[in-house]
Amino acid sequence: MRRRFRADKSSISRVRGCYVNEKREIISQFDQSLGILGQTESEQLLATLRKTLSGTLGKNLLDIPFDTRQVVEGDQHKLLMTLRNSALRDEEAVSAFYQRVIQSLDLEGNYLILLAQDDYDVPYRSKDGERQDDASSEVFRYILCSICPVKQTKEALSYYVYENAFHSISADWVVSAPEMGFLFPSFDERSTNLYDALYYCKDTSQTHPDFVEAVFHAPAPMPAAQQMETFQTLLEDTLSDDCRYQVVQSVHGKLREMIEEHKANKVEDPLVVDKGTVRRVLESSGVAEEHVEAFEERYDDAFGADTDLSPRNLVDTKQLEITTPDITIKVSPDRGDLVETRLIDGARYILIRAEEGVAVNGVPIQIS
Repeated sequence: MRRRFRADKSSISRVRGCYVNEKREIISQFDQSLGILGQTESEQLLATLRKTLSGTLGKNLLDIPFDTRQVVEGDQHKLLMTLRNSALRDEEAVSAFYQRVIQSLDLEGNYLILLAQDDYDVPYRSKDGERQDDASSEVFRYILCSICPVKQTKEALSYYVYENAFHSISADWVVSAPEMGFLFPSFDERSTNLYDALYYCKDTSQTHPDFVEAVFHAPAPMPAAQQMETFQTLLEDTLSDDCRYQVVQSVHGKLREMIEEHKANKVEDPLVVDKGTVRRVLESSGVAEEHVEAFEERYDDAFGADTDLSPRNLVDTKQLEITTPDITIKVSPDRGDLVETRLIDGARYILIRAEEGVAVNGVPIQIS
């Protein structure tokens, strides 16, 4: 879908929206045809919209499911369907959507609400997976919404090469990358899913629950950063004396192995784990049965019994970090074996095996 938001592939003919000030007032509305824009402006506008589909599934891109009752009776789903089916030409629906967003959103400063609609002829794929561009399996009709802060630049000095002269650039207002947005309906397994929306948030620590409630009438997913913090707290609180370096390293290592295997196999569907998967990881890492059961009970309270989680949100895939009040040790995640903990003469130690290449503030040293 991201690849469609390019000038040579997009069939989006126009973008409409409104400009909102810090007082939650609509200053202007627009219905802009891309055909009358210059090539640079058109490409920049499509690039801004494309960023609403950027980031990582499960972190920046989150599924917002609708239950059957919402689809049949819900005002929020009905409004989204009206926007989609009218190709954003229903003025009453567009105005109602603007107000719903504005009243629920707490953003500092000015911002744009951008809306685009597109019909995508999904290329047919044969049973052997071969793509046939001249045949279509269905038409995916969708809308894309982007909420973009508008920020003021500072005055600056610029050098104009062709004039060989300096000029002052005055302060101006610039459209920033989307802070949040969504695709409706979702495009799942190359088909339309009216029971789901794909929600985007730039900041993985903030999912804007009031906005999600107003637009989808659904609870906001737990932010990725909060998922990691919650998972770490569960391990600390429930593993008790099993919460040793070797155990925690093993748990993190097995989750990272799942991520690497999923990536190596090039599986299209995002990787998720459920409570049962985490239980097996704990058991294989040597956690006692009573502590595993305690973890499961707390898991239900923290995440929900039937909640699937992305392992990318639970562990740091780039490094293994060990901290004390005075020292921080960062280790490559695949070399956790170089670190061990010991109790020597009643004192606790973290030991790091170091054969060569040891330096202090850039100065190579010898260990003897």
